[in-house]
Amino acid sequence: MIILGCGYLGRALTQRLRERGEAVTGVVRSPESAAAVAKAGGEPLRLDLARGDLQTLEPAGKQVFHLAPPPHNDDDIDTLTAHLLEAFSRVGHPRRLVYVSTTGVYGDCGGAWVDESREPQPTAGRALRRWDAEQRLRRWSQDSGAALVILRVAGIYACDRLPLARIRSGQPVVRAEEAPWSNRIHADDLTSICERAMDRAPAGALYNVCDGHPSTMTDYFCRVADAAELPQPPQIPLAEADGKVSSGMLSYLKESRRLNNRRMLDELGLQLRYPTLEHGLADCFQ
Repeated sequence: MIILGCGYLGRALTQRLRERGEAVTGVVRSPESAAAVAKAGGEPLRLDLARGDLQTLEPAGKQVFHLAPPPHNDDDIDTLTAHLLEAFSRVGHPRRLVYVSTTGVYGDCGGAWVDESREPQPTAGRALRRWDAEQRLRRWSQDSGAALVILRVAGIYACDRLPLARIRSGQPVVRAEEAPWSNRIHADDLTSICERAMDRAPAGALYNVCDGHPSTMTDYFCRVADAAELPQPPQIPLAEADGKVSSGMLSYLKESRRLNNRRMLDELGLQLRYPTLEHGLADCFQ
């Protein structure tokens, strides 16, 4: 198998696949990332997926995980995916590709429950680029005959991916009554979902990837603080957030939705190891 953009998630997936005897090539850019892939048991391949010559990729007939994020640019196009698909036409098409997208493609849903039938309305630049990638990949799948599975992934957390530094620094959060709904998935469960999606998902499948138990952003930060025995962050009105929280966080505060994960659970036939935030935090701070 090939993992494009073999970072945090890709390395966890590499370890899982190697345990079952799969050969894994992890595509990265830096020598440091290549060393990390090798440590996880994969064969590192250094390529610039956005601009480089991808002749050595050799994807023809293989299973591919596309985890590489779009480049940070000023337009709404995922130039990396565009370059990748052009390369497939020259070096060979994978037979199956699992793409990790974002639930941000839905945009602001006013706190409504959202399943996969909802029409995407992305507004943030990062989400617009993911939506561009989704549409390019669907056209490529139709033209090439390759199987495509899209995972729209919520916020990822794990014991080593908690906002502890932010909480310790005393950065504020929006007061509870104004906080938008947010969704998350534990990294271990996400790894299992990626593996199961490659093995079992029907061609053309689309899944919301989350634990199915949304909470507000403020509730999330406060529960992490409580679990870590740290002071809860100060709360401020939403109207005062601009200038007091980062621009990235501010963009998340402009969107609110609750994600339904029933299709994922039913079609992939899995049970989450961490079905709620309580389960995940208990594992971190037991």
